[in-house]
Amino acid sequence: MAEGSMTDDVLEIAQNWSEAGHAVALATVTETWGSSPRPVGSQLVVRDDGAFRGSVSGGCIEGAVIAEAQAAMSDGEVRSLEFSISNEQAWEVGLTCGGTVRVFVAALA
Repeated sequence: MAEGSMTDDVLEIAQNWSEAGHAVALATVTETWGSSPRPVGSQLVVRDDGAFRGSVSGGCIEGAVIAEAQAAMSDGEVRSLEFSISNEQAWEVGLTCGGTVRVFVAALA
């Protein structure tokens, strides 16, 4: 379940959740090519119970990134994810043109 808006300070939220005893993972857009709904540096924080704030894509890849963030909290491994959308697929998921986005995901200690 999403809490707050995409403009919340995800690093402060991550710290607050961690201090409250939750496991937390952070996802950050590291590179984009072509069309991308969110710029490099955009972040999404995920809590162990599935709550999240922020955005790395405006919604089209958030589900997959959240699943990887939860896996990172379980196994402690970092992830470098790459999502590509062809021009044909872009219309299917509601984007106006294709693009690629790379997202780094890591559990926070």
